[in-house]
Order: sequence, then structure tokens, then C-alpha cells
Amino acid sequence: MTTKSVDITHLRSVVLAGHAGSGKTPLAEQLLFRAGAVSRLGKVDDGTSHLDFEPEEQKRRESLSLAVATFEADGNRVTLVDTPGYLDFLAEVISGFEAVDGALLVMDATGGVEAGLEQAVALGRRTGRAACFFINKCDKENADPTRALDELRSTFGNKIAPLQLAIGAAGSFSGYVDLVHRKAYKWEAGKETEVPVPEAMADEVARRRDQLLEAAAEADDDVLMKYLEGEEISDPELEACLHKGVKDSVLAPVLVGSAASGIGLRGLLDAIIRYLPSPGEGGPIKALDKGGATVELTADPDGPFLARVFKTAADPFVGRLTYLRVLSGTLKSQGHAWNTTRGADERIGQLLLLHGKDQEPIGELQAGEIGAVAKLSVTSTGAALSSKDKPLGLPPLEFPEPTLVMAIEPQTKSDLDKMGPALQRMLEEEPSARVERSDGGEQVLRTMGEAQAAVILERLKRKFGAAVVTHTPKVPYRESIRGQAKAHGRYKKQTGGHGMFGDVWIEIEPNPGGGVEFTEKIVGGSVPRQFFPGVEKGIRETAAEGVVAGYPLSDFKATLYDGSFHTVDSNELSFKIAASMALKDGVMNAKPVLLEPIMNVEIRVPEAFMGEVNRDLNGRRGRVLGMDIRDGMQVISANVPQAELFSYATELRSLTGGRGTFSASLDRYEEVPAHLAEKVIADHRKESEGNSGH
Repeated sequence: MTTKSVDITHLRSVVLAGHAGSGKTPLAEQLLFRAGAVSRLGKVDDGTSHLDFEPEEQKRRESLSLAVATFEADGNRVTLVDTPGYLDFLAEVISGFEAVDGALLVMDATGGVEAGLEQAVALGRRTGRAACFFINKCDKENADPTRALDELRSTFGNKIAPLQLAIGAAGSFSGYVDLVHRKAYKWEAGKETEVPVPEAMADEVARRRDQLLEAAAEADDDVLMKYLEGEEISDPELEACLHKGVKDSVLAPVLVGSAASGIGLRGLLDAIIRYLPSPGEGGPIKALDKGGATVELTADPDGPFLARVFKTAADPFVGRLTYLRVLSGTLKSQGHAWNTTRGADERIGQLLLLHGKDQEPIGELQAGEIGAVAKLSVTSTGAALSSKDKPLGLPPLEFPEPTLVMAIEPQTKSDLDKMGPALQRMLEEEPSARVERSDGGEQVLRTMGEAQAAVILERLKRKFGAAVVTHTPKVPYRESIRGQAKAHGRYKKQTGGHGMFGDVWIEIEPNPGGGVEFTEKIVGGSVPRQFFPGVEKGIRETAAEGVVAGYPLSDFKATLYDGSFHTVDSNELSFKIAASMALKDGVMNAKPVLLEPIMNVEIRVPEAFMGEVNRDLNGRRGRVLGMDIRDGMQVISANVPQAELFSYATELRSLTGGRGTFSASLDRYEEVPAHLAEKVIADHRKESEGNSGH
């Protein structure tokens, strides 16, 4: 039997976001289990989680990609989008926010506000998603839910308001006080029971309820007047204010509990349904018409059809699984959809509701619903699906630029053929990773960090049988000259019959920014004109291979000014070889230098880490050019040699507790300091000798 759609007012979609290890997945597992959507409680630690079902997730005991779980509760359909907390997988969190109406931001009661939570709050603000906070693990050793609440308020402001107050902490955590209705609930014998509010907490309850009132009253002018004049605000009035305040992002209420023991989950589910908005309550949906102009739609099942694809999972067995959210209109199983992004028709097979790794067929998905479909042929993450007669587009999803760079190559000959197609399919799953050719001619993989790179390599091998090895990319050095020199090249070879003879004199000089330039000043035919192309070829081919350290030689001018030839034995090839010999000799006498790429780098960090980051830049031969403040972050502009940046993504993250990011682009080439140049040249010689020894 296929499930039916539910009325739009009874739909809730919620992204779970927060720092790694805050317990988002166990929380989702508990909610699924309690609603009866799954028959047993999945656990991350023993690999039975319904949401962390990829083998890499089970091995690492952490979420590496987003997972979707839908369940029914009291006539409502709730869809949870569980996201990874690890910063390498930020693209999954961005996709998750794109798919939902509300956010549940999870914090560990034993820690402080960490980078993953800051990122989630920033995303919530950027996307305008209504949000609640859940302080999890209140029963863990060293947990302090009250301190956690105060830290949230001091970090993100007084819009963060307590909705519940923990009774006890760590080992003594046993329930919570509902500050709206001033009722207390204790966890006894595996269920929540209402108890009187503990007398010892009366003052604290009054003080915290006042913080809640103050934040909620901002949502309604009449209630605000009552609050300011000290009048009593009724529970229904406060509830209405909370719903409106959360929907309009005027406030974000804070709940407490423990996913591990189940304390507080009933209150949490109640708050999700009561305070987070339904799809119909969001602002208008901004779509793009054929001409690229903005059109506004509402989440209406009878409106024009528009859906956003927010994730693609590449599976070698079922093919692609495409996760989508219907924004407007209705999508039917076994129908068609128009991919506006690619301008192509897609046949829609059986639509599915997702419960983590379990799937359930559904006849149609209506505005506000989230589901999946298998085997679409051209649709990838971020795409818009609409109808061919009324094509609508959406602005593209914006993912962060990947800054960790590694060179990749197939492990064996048999991996070579598999690697290309496997990488293509893998990148459909990982919109924030890229594969490209480097200036050094290598294939490089760019990722958000080491964990993402490791997961991509594991999946390439497991899903597509392509084993790939990585190493630090080559720096695309260049060679050039600083001085002038004259050089002679003479090639003579006598064999039976015709011999070979070429004899040239060339002059070389610097030619800044001019690449490789060749001219001739031959007087009196000492080298006949038909051999000039041979000379030029010899110079250009040798320059491309490099003379000093095997890197391309450029920004010099070579002039052929004299030479001699043999009427029988001279040909183009012998002059090519002679020119090559002359250039190799001449460069060594023309003050050769090694040049390295210098990157323009922009680093964004919180002020507290400025000193550390600047010190570290000095150690990388970096030059700080300026500092600026943008969106409350310090922005450092610097020039840094590319050689010092390959692993900077990892090091910057550990310096700043995950809060620092950077971007880099090529600025210019500059001379390599002598002691480093010597090492590069020595390494090249060793490699050449090693290769010629085979």
C-alpha cells in the first residue's frame, strides 16, 4: 500500500544541525522509533543506525552525509534531515537547510559553543530558517544545561530564549520545567510524568520565564505593551507569540533533554509541531521564469510544479537516488518532470518517502513534502524540476570552495580505466569537491578537508572498484634567466651513408612576461633559411622540458646569429639537436633562476585567532598585505607561495578550532629563495638519475 500525502498545515520539515558529536543522529533515531516509523531503535555506536547506513559512517561512528527520515505523529508528518557536524561536510548541511522550513540546532550540554554550531546558526540566519535549540546529553558526566543556555545567549544574543529548564544536571538530570505552562515533567520508570514544579527552582523558573516573555513579546506589539506595563500574559497569548516569533525568526526557543535516555523527547516533538512553521507559513518562494526574472510562488499543491533537488546519492546497484523537496504543485509517480537547469525531460518512476535507509512508495509528493526518486538520468544536486509547459528555475545552491588539494593517480593499470567514470559519479554525490588538471599537469582532487578526501577515496574503491593513491601535488615552478649569454651548439654524427651535421651560435637574454621568443640575425647564409624552423623547434621543445630542474623555461629571447652547415649531412633534425645543446649550455651561463607561483590569499578568522594565524603565515613565507572586518570576521589579505598552501586547509582549521576559512588565486611568479631552489634542483637531479638508471 502506498502512503498518502497529508494536508500542508500538518507538514513539518526540520534540519538537525550542530557540531560533530552533539548527538543529532541518536536524537533522530529516538524520534523515529517513538513514532513507530522504525521497529527497533538504531544506535550509531553499534552500527545499527537507520540514518548512518553507509559503511564508512558505520566504521567511523559519525554522519558523513545527510539522511532523511519521515514519520507520522498525532496526524502530522514530520521529516527530519539529519546532517553531519564535521566541517568537511558543510555542503551536506547547506543542502539540508535548503530542503526544510525549520531547523533544530543541537548542542552538547557538556561543552561550549563549537564551530559546527556557529556554522549552523550562520546558515540558519542566511536562509531565514525558523529555529529551535536542543541542549542534548544533559545526563552525561560534567553536563551543565544551565551553563550551556547562558553560553548560547552570550554568543548569539537574547533572541535565544529558554522554553524549558532542566531539573538537575549530569547524573541527577531527571526532567524539565515547561516555562510556558509552568508545569514540570519527570522521567520515571521509562516515561514522563507530570510533577509539581520543585520549590527550590521557583525563583529560577520566574527569572527564566521572564527571559522567554521578553523575547516572545517582540513578535506582537499588543503583547509587548502588556509585558512592558507589567500586565499578566496568558499561556495562550504566549503560545501564539512563540509560534509567530519562531516563524519570523524573532526568537529561537531552547529545549533540554537526552537522546540517549529519551528524556525531553516528547516535549521536543511537541515544540516542533507547535512552534516550527508548516510549508504554507513560510515567505513566498522565489523562482526564476524563462527570462531569468524573479517570480513569487506560494507552497500550494495546486500551483505550478517546482521542486529542488538537494542531494544525489550514487549507488552502483539502484543507480542514482535523487532527493527532492516539492516547493509548489504536485509531482506524481510514473510521470514526467522538466529539468530546467539542463533543459531536459526526466521520466519519474516510483516516488519514495525515506526513513533513513528504508524507503516506502508514495503515489505523489505535494508542495512542502520531501521524498526521493531513483534513476533520473541528467539531474544532479541543486537542479530545479518543473513542468515543460511552464518551466521555472531556482538560483543555484552555493557551496564553499574546496581548499585542500591533493594529486591523485590510479593504484594499478586496471584502476586507470575505472578512475575517470568513478570520479564523475562520485562528484555527483559531493558537490563541494572538484577534480581538475593542475598547472603541473597532474590530476588533482580538491576537497573541504582530509576527512572528506578519505571518504571519497573509500567510496571510490567500495562503490566503483577504483583504487586511487594520493600525494602532495607538484608545485608548477618555472625556470627563467636574469642575465645574457652566448652559446655554441654543434652536433655531428657520422654513420654509413649520410651523416648528421648542425652548428649554431645563439644569444639568449631575459624577456620579462614575453614567454619564449625566437629571432635570427644570420648574415651571408652561414645557416640556410630552411634550417631556421629546426633551430626554433629545438629551442622551444627544450624550453618546455626545462633546463635547470625540469620545469618550463620562459620569459627569454633566443637569437640565432651564426653557425655553419654541411651541403650533404645537414638537415632540420641536426639543427634542432644543435640548438637544444646550445640552449642548455647558454642557460647555465645566463644566471638561471627558479620561479614559483605566489598566491593571493584571503583568510577569514574570528578576531581571537588573528595573532596565531599571522604568526603561522610568517612561517609560510607569507606577506600580510592588509586586514579588514567583514560580517564580524577579520579578513586577512596576504601573498603566500603556493608550495606552502597545499595542506593549509587542515592547519588553518586546527589553529582556529574549525572557524577559519580561506581562498587563494594565482597572483604572479617570483624568484624562489636560493636555499629552497637548490633543494628543488637537487631533487630533480636525483629523480633524473633514478629514471635514467632503469
